[in-house]
Amino acid sequence: MANQVIKCKAAVAWEAGKPLSIEEIEVAPPKAHEVRIKIIATAVCHTDAYTLSGADPEGCFPVILGHEGAGIVESVGEGVTKLKAVWRMQILSKS
Repeated sequence: MANQVIKCKAAVAWEAGKPLSIEEIEVAPPKAHEVRIKIIATAVCHTDAYTLSGADPEGCFPVILGHEGAGIVESVGEGVTKLKAVWRMQILSKS
C-alpha cells in the first residue's frame, strides 16, 4: 500500500457556515520526506471552528479540518529515517 493511492472518508467543508459533507477522498502516497498517517481520532479545535465560521481571513475552502489527531504511520516517503510504518503517533500541526 505504501506506493499506492488510498481511499478513505473525510468530513469536507465546502464553504463557510455550511454543514460538513462526509465524502470518499483519495490520498496520494507520501513524497520524499513525508509520511502518510492513518488517522484514528481527531479533534476540531477553536481554529477549525474559526475557519468554518467564515471569520478567518486566511480560511480557504474546500478544507478538511482537524489538525490535531492521533494515528498510525501507514507509509513513509524516501528519506524518512526517524519514523517507521506502524508507529503510533500524535499529530499537532501549527496553523
